[in-house]
Amino acid sequence: MRIGLLGGSFDPAHDGHREVSLVALRALGLDEVWWLVSPHNPLKPKAPSTDFARRIRAARKVARHPRIKVTGIEAALGTRYTADTLTRLAPRLAGLEVVWLMGADNLAQFNRWDRWETIAASIPIAVFNRPGWAFRALGSPAARALFRDRFREADAIRLAESPPPAWVFIAKPQIDLSSTALRLKRARARRTS
Repeated sequence: MRIGLLGGSFDPAHDGHREVSLVALRALGLDEVWWLVSPHNPLKPKAPSTDFARRIRAARKVARHPRIKVTGIEAALGTRYTADTLTRLAPRLAGLEVVWLMGADNLAQFNRWDRWETIAASIPIAVFNRPGWAFRALGSPAARALFRDRFREADAIRLAESPPPAWVFIAKPQIDLSSTALRLKRARARRTS
């Protein structure tokens, strides 16, 4: 079985998360995508604006696909960093082919993640383009460090079965939604009403 893991605060979950998941199912030949709703993203200074249980419920409404599973596994495991989550999940994922899914905006700052090299060495990574992010992502310190491990997009279907480090940049579609932008829009609407 091939599983894609999409982590984040999902504050709020939106159709861009769903679109990335649907593209990943097809492009990477995945059987399922698991959304790992994080209690708190350590790279974001503020706590999520919506409580964890509410974000899980909202993510399930947005996912609305039988092969997209919404989980609160990080809260259950008591992990905060992706490297810790992957280490703790490893026994549960034994025998599965697993890929980490991220947006190009995350690749652009991947070198700031706790133990990012360990993550890259432990799981293949699929990066999905976002408008205005390709240049920054592909020129980032992590992308440069992992240059030799990059797959051609045409070979993305082989990523899940490949030993890490291995990664691919999926150029299309470019997902133009972000939780940050949606939160700002919601805050502006509250201030003007």
